[in-house]
Amino acid sequence: MSCSPFDLRDYLLDELAEENRRQVDQHVRSCGSCHEEMERLRITQTTLLALREEEIPQRIGFVSDKVFEPSGVRRVWRAFWGSAPRLGFASAAMLSGALMFFTFFRQAPAVASVVPPDTLRIEAQVAARVNTAVERAVAESEARQAGKTAALLAAAEQRFESQRLADMLNVEQRLTVLQKHYNVRENLMARYEPPREMK
Repeated sequence: MSCSPFDLRDYLLDELAEENRRQVDQHVRSCGSCHEEMERLRITQTTLLALREEEIPQRIGFVSDKVFEPSGVRRVWRAFWGSAPRLGFASAAMLSGALMFFTFFRQAPAVASVVPPDTLRIEAQVAARVNTAVERAVAESEARQAGKTAALLAAAEQRFESQRLADMLNVEQRLTVLQKHYNVRENLMARYEPPREMK
């Protein structure tokens, strides 16, 4: 940074009055930092003047400019692969061509004597197998159901039997208690009842 009373760039570009130029000139000779600053500015000015002049571009290039467009072959290739209907049509055409080629150039198979199968016999065998499978499935289902029913009945009988035993025990305990009450009552009545006279 310069300590000159005026801007050194104005001095270098001859934009100062004559009197001000003399003051800056004397100051630059006496001040080392201002002298170095003046030398840097002169080097910069010399470098800028050494560059060749180029025309300023009028506008910026865009991706949509003709320069950036792909070639005609590339545009056709992208249009073909980027279009699903065209790609589908090409695939169908290739498949049709392959089928036609295979149809015309394949060897004819040797004609073997084909004996028509006995459809009635086959239908009877299929019906027999189906009936056997259905009967087996029904029998297995009935056996499973019978096993479940037997298990449920056994569990119910066991619950009923345990409930009957519990009820019988309860009745027996109540009868015992009633019998004890009756005996106590009879003893009390016999004690307080006056003796009967004999005739």
